[in-house]
Amino acid sequence: MMDPLLKAALDAREHAYAPFSNFKVGAALEDLNGRIHTGCNVENASYGLTLCAERVAVFKAISEGVGVRKFRRIAVSADAPKLTPPCGACRQILWEFCGDIEVTLVNPRGETAVWKMKDLFPEPFDVEFL
Repeated sequence: MMDPLLKAALDAREHAYAPFSNFKVGAALEDLNGRIHTGCNVENASYGLTLCAERVAVFKAISEGVGVRKFRRIAVSADAPKLTPPCGACRQILWEFCGDIEVTLVNPRGETAVWKMKDLFPEPFDVEFL
């Protein structure tokens, strides 16, 4: 039986709007209360206004009242030859809003890899240190 977080990420990927890259990504973010907040990438013709699935999930959770650093883990799904970790911008957002959470990468073939944010983003910019 598949972990509900991984299934939510795979399902969220199906909602992605990616007419330019055809690279659909889904994310599912679990808060400390066990609720799952999903996101998918949403592209824009100007490219720079595109939002990644991870950021959509984080911003959605925050807008629904989940506090900063009140998250347990995130799953990110993409269908690529290699498992696809979050981009640099998403790593900064994940660190700032979620802290050192578990990050699980998954693809439709069921392959997975698990990381901690500190391993994906070893020297983050953190306003707590300024």
